[in-house]
Amino acid sequence: MRRTPIVASRALSEACGHEVWLKCENLQRTGSFKPRGAYMRIQGLTQEQRDRGVVAASAGNHAQGVAWSATTLGIRSRVYMPIGASLPKISATRAYGAEVVLDGTIIDESLLAAQAYADETGATLIHPFDHEDIVTGQATVGVEIMAQMPDVGTVLVPLGGGGLLAGIAAAIKSQRPEVRIIGVQAADAAAWPISLQAGRPVRAESMSTMADGIAVAMPGAVPYRYVSELVDEVVTVSEDEISRALLLVLERAKLVVEPAGATAVAALMARGDLDLRGDVSAVLSGGNIDPLLLTHVATHGLRAAGRYLTVSVTVPDRPGGLADLLALLRDVGASVVDVIHSRVAGELRLGDVQVTVSVETRGPDHQQTVRAALAEAGYLDPAHE
Repeated sequence: MRRTPIVASRALSEACGHEVWLKCENLQRTGSFKPRGAYMRIQGLTQEQRDRGVVAASAGNHAQGVAWSATTLGIRSRVYMPIGASLPKISATRAYGAEVVLDGTIIDESLLAAQAYADETGATLIHPFDHEDIVTGQATVGVEIMAQMPDVGTVLVPLGGGGLLAGIAAAIKSQRPEVRIIGVQAADAAAWPISLQAGRPVRAESMSTMADGIAVAMPGAVPYRYVSELVDEVVTVSEDEISRALLLVLERAKLVVEPAGATAVAALMARGDLDLRGDVSAVLSGGNIDPLLLTHVATHGLRAAGRYLTVSVTVPDRPGGLADLLALLRDVGASVVDVIHSRVAGELRLGDVQVTVSVETRGPDHQQTVRAALAEAGYLDPAHE
């Protein structure tokens, strides 16, 4: 296991008015914090349990954490993954030494298959978050933060099933009860606010977020005890806010993180109502992102930040028609990224073509300038601007 670095973020510090440091669990072995808990759980097994092997269900980070931990300890492992799991995560899990079985279309179905295998063979099921040993393992992140930031006053942690937040809160609050601990969930996959309000774990009705690493429908019973008692606040962030955070970390900190790993940063960027105290640590919980998804999320982040604009306009199908449009965009300082030219789109009149153009812009104000110039030239209807 690595003691992961903690790096300063000037951009976030200036935005928040507090010194902000990023705890880089995306640089942990297997690319996330998961091996901490998995190793703690597996190394505590008896010899008889080790001989029967371990089994887990995961779409990605937990799978790799279990595979690496079991192989390191010389134990056989099997991991059930959904049929739609990303190929890089499947390949990485196999490379770490696990037998991978694709079963189920969602993680809940994979977990049922893993439990059935455990019941049949006697293998030990390694739960991703709902076990005391898992929480204890994740607590080492909190121990490291206190050692690396003796004056830490606030810690923000991505929140899914709750194991990471529970461990960090337990480690820090036992030594520094005055430190504020804030959990951050994706708004479209937020089971914790309703659970804390109800006083018990409650299953969320829907899970729809790019942050699949924290898309957990129901909090674990073990983490719930710690979170409900020790965590000061749980907040949510939108998909746009997550994508903007991922882009900032990529551009300014030169770090690759997955959407789930960027939620703590998203809260710092978007939630001006946060009660921050002293120096702030934001945990980057993981960096296992498919390159195709990274491209998609980065583009989404550019759009959300007002730096990427796509518009469809109609131009006369004559020599110079497209050139006039591109010249206008040049004159207002918009850099053209892509142009699609179609004579058969929509309900075009004879003699017209539809042009869909994507441009780089300098922010929301510049986008308004571009749209206004297009409207003034007759390319866009001002009533829709």
